[in-house]
Amino acid sequence: MTHPAPTSAPDTARLFAPIVKGVGQAIGDYRMIEDGDRVMVCLSGGKDSYTLLDVLLHLQKRAPIDFELVAVNLDQGQPGFPRDVLPRHLRELGVRFDALSEDTYSVVKDKTPEGKTTCALCSRLRRGILYAHARKIGATKIALGHHRDDILETLFMNLFFGARLKAMPPKLQSDDGTNVVIRPLAYVAESEIIRYAQARAFPIIPCNLCGSQENLQRKIVGEMLQGWEREHPGRLNNILRALTRVTPSHLLDRALFDFASLSVTPAEGDTGFDAERYPEREFLTDLNELSLLG
Repeated sequence: MTHPAPTSAPDTARLFAPIVKGVGQAIGDYRMIEDGDRVMVCLSGGKDSYTLLDVLLHLQKRAPIDFELVAVNLDQGQPGFPRDVLPRHLRELGVRFDALSEDTYSVVKDKTPEGKTTCALCSRLRRGILYAHARKIGATKIALGHHRDDILETLFMNLFFGARLKAMPPKLQSDDGTNVVIRPLAYVAESEIIRYAQARAFPIIPCNLCGSQENLQRKIVGEMLQGWEREHPGRLNNILRALTRVTPSHLLDRALFDFASLSVTPAEGDTGFDAERYPEREFLTDLNELSLLG
């Protein structure tokens, strides 16, 4: 089956290219997709998951490996959910898809105290349903649409409110131990996705369950990060890069580094106090080296 490419307008193609580059780099760096994989792409009806599907369809035709894509959407019973929007879009693309329906909305509204955020319970219920469906269809990977900014927001959420140095991994084993979750957009900035989604005019489906919760701490952290980026362009990429260049001996976690056994023979030495080096190299290498674009 052939899949239509994204809109061929020059502007759309120009906006699409760096996203493909970032996704290809992430897939290569973390071996997210391998030959013979059946990848279940979770679609929420938002800009991120639409963009993710476009990129994976593009790479599916050009990658030197063979993998299958199955798009899945979960109708969680939100009032006014437009059930026809995603199926129509996916049929136009010629993509195999499964439409699931489970009323988690009523459960979340019933169990969440007034004034509290609904995201944690909603996400937990959604994950359980999607993990079960992945097992049912024999999916080897579950692809989610989280991007660079989501990862950095999670880092600072954990830092500020959880006292943990923990972000959102690009690849992990699921909570139930039976699935592998991947985030191919891990290197892609949200601003790039917004511009591409606007050019593609995706039929966006808003989240009526939590979309009105203006005081979510995650939103506040996101606004802080975007303020940094406006004042110091490139700062968010530097923070992301820092997550790939960790020096355990210069943190304080005794489980990661054996401080108690240190002697006069150094393991890592004083590298943390060497002259500052900020290489001006590109964070993302040319995808042609990965042979993904052909």
